[in-house]
Amino acid sequence: MDISRAEQRILHLLAQGGRIETTRQGKKLAELHCYSRDGWRFAGLDEHLFRKLKRKRAIASKGGAPYRITRRGLELVRAELDNR
Repeated sequence: MDISRAEQRILHLLAQGGRIETTRQGKKLAELHCYSRDGWRFAGLDEHLFRKLKRKRAIASKGGAPYRITRRGLELVRAELDNR
C-alpha cells in the first residue's frame, strides 16, 4: 500500500520517537499537535491526514495517551537515512 509524502513525513517523525497529542471538545477534535522526540512541534499535520493514518491503522492511542506509531505504521514507512 502506497502512502503519500505527507504521511511519510509524519510516520518518520513518529518512528523516531514523536507523538501526536489531541484535544477534544465533546466528541469532536478541537486541536491536533504533532511533536518530535525533542519537543519541537511539526506544523504539517491536519485533521484529514490524521484520519487517514488512523484509518490505515498506522497510529494508535492506548489509555488516553498520545498517539504513537504502530507496528503496521512501521511496515508502511520506507526506511531513510533521515527524514529530510
